[in-house]
Amino acid sequence: MNFFSSNFKLGILGGGQLGKMMLYETRKYDIQTYVLDPNPDAPCKIACNHFEQGSLMDYETVYNFGKKVDVLTFEIETVNIKALADLEKEGKKVFPSAKTLEKIQNKGKQKLFYEDHNIPTAKFRRFSNKAHLTEGITDNKVKLPFVWKSTQGGYDGKGVSIVKSGADLVKLPDVECIAEEMINFKNEIAVIVVRNPQEEIKTYPVVEMEFHPEANQVEYVICPARIDEKIALKAIEVAKNVSTAFEHVGILAVEMFLTQNDEILVNEVAPRPHNSGHYSIEASYTNQFEQHVRAILDLPLGATESKVAGIMVNLVGADGHTGDVVYKNIEKIMAWSGVTPHIYGKKQTRPFRKMGHVTIVHESIEEARIIAEKVKKTIKVISR
Repeated sequence: MNFFSSNFKLGILGGGQLGKMMLYETRKYDIQTYVLDPNPDAPCKIACNHFEQGSLMDYETVYNFGKKVDVLTFEIETVNIKALADLEKEGKKVFPSAKTLEKIQNKGKQKLFYEDHNIPTAKFRRFSNKAHLTEGITDNKVKLPFVWKSTQGGYDGKGVSIVKSGADLVKLPDVECIAEEMINFKNEIAVIVVRNPQEEIKTYPVVEMEFHPEANQVEYVICPARIDEKIALKAIEVAKNVSTAFEHVGILAVEMFLTQNDEILVNEVAPRPHNSGHYSIEASYTNQFEQHVRAILDLPLGATESKVAGIMVNLVGADGHTGDVVYKNIEKIMAWSGVTPHIYGKKQTRPFRKMGHVTIVHESIEEARIIAEKVKKTIKVISR
């Protein structure tokens, strides 16, 4: 199929920053793009060939959108799976597949999948609602403290809480959830895996993630991770096994814990470009967004090696600020060598909302980390 400068149409479900950065790459190759998103001012709107406003969870909306394109992908997991499955039955190419997404979309199903496929993960129990969970604690099936996760809709630290007491339990929403054993880990790490329809697999270097203590979201992504090479190879092998088990096509981000005993435990996955791979835009030979496009179109996969060490700093809305966004001191960091800001195009800021990121590239990972700290202290995302 001729993808370039042709009538071929690539459809993207979701119009946020991940889709916007994917569109950098489709623009580079002159691939025609259609985007569906519920927000009339979605970041993707300015960069795609055709934009439609509509619900990603509505069957008819997703199904009718999918009929207009040749290949369909997504940049967010909360999409109507039945519509994807029906499109596939009619011969539409959907990557990742509805079957893959169904195993990942619900965190309870995702964890059971790991158990069934002997993929190392933290011990857990599933509960249908808060009363069921309370009963499990009373019956000593769950021991405090534990990590509570909503099975649906959690992202960027939302839908995840540490439960240390009954008071913490009261604050939780009454939804299906999992109670996960707390892991005493050294590091949170991640591996970006790319797999194409021919089952060719490549992996990016292991990255290390540092989290914001309040927002429970990634603050820094460090590549390469500052871990022993043998451990890195073990993490890459686990990530490959996860991708193969899911029969995944495209980019898969595999987030993992490195325990005090140097065990690798899979935390969760994202079947799309991911925050942990943003550094690759500046630091890698082929960035994760181009790689996703290559994989789903069954084009040759690009090199995944890094050209240079890279650190990504998330730019999030400052606490206490809600409203029209202002980026303070962005000109200062733009004057620093090896520092590249990315602004996502969201007009409204709120506390801890992801509004952009900054990549720092340097020959020395230690020096890059120092500069990243300076970036974090200098730039502010505030409201008018």
